[in-house]
Amino acid sequence: MSATTDQDAALRIASGRKPFVEPLRLGERLKEIRLANHWTLEDVSQRTGLARSTLSKIENDQISPTFSAVQKLIGGLGIDLPQLLSPPKPQSRTLGRRDLTRVGEGQQHPTPTYEHELLSWQLAQKRMIPFKTIVRARGFDEFSEWVRHDGEEFLIVLDGDILLYTEFYEPLRLTRGDSIYFDSDMGHALVSVSDEDAVVLSVCTRAENA
Repeated sequence: MSATTDQDAALRIASGRKPFVEPLRLGERLKEIRLANHWTLEDVSQRTGLARSTLSKIENDQISPTFSAVQKLIGGLGIDLPQLLSPPKPQSRTLGRRDLTRVGEGQQHPTPTYEHELLSWQLAQKRMIPFKTIVRARGFDEFSEWVRHDGEEFLIVLDGDILLYTEFYEPLRLTRGDSIYFDSDMGHALVSVSDEDAVVLSVCTRAENA
């Protein structure tokens, strides 16, 4: 991109006009900055005050950010305008990566309904997110809303029995060794129905353009 084009783009941002977004691939650049800092959409939302859904739409080029949104991104992420306008770096193929997680050494993320242990958590920019979960919930009414996230999910029951509630299907009972694959942007929730809290292993994939 020439210096003249960069200057024109900056002027369009200053005037609040939207056409600068598409040619600069601002959504892709925002995602690159987020992943480089190991931030989730929720992290960026808390830093900038922009809704998670809005950030997702910006990253996926579904909407163009307003001048006010651009200001919030710059201020909240601690970057300047040229950093946000820099073209995304070309993707390079990475080979030979590995990340070992010993028993009990995963990153713990307890919630009122689940006790998650994030596996291979030190490896950044993964296409898959594996985690082991102890299902503490004993009833669907313990969830204030559906659990949902971008991408797809594979789940296998390691111990105990669960009921899998999904937005478009009847509850499904899964026992030890049973597995299921589903679109994780469909609302879902797990409930233990065995005497002991069930344990499941889940692997989530990122959405194609997320």
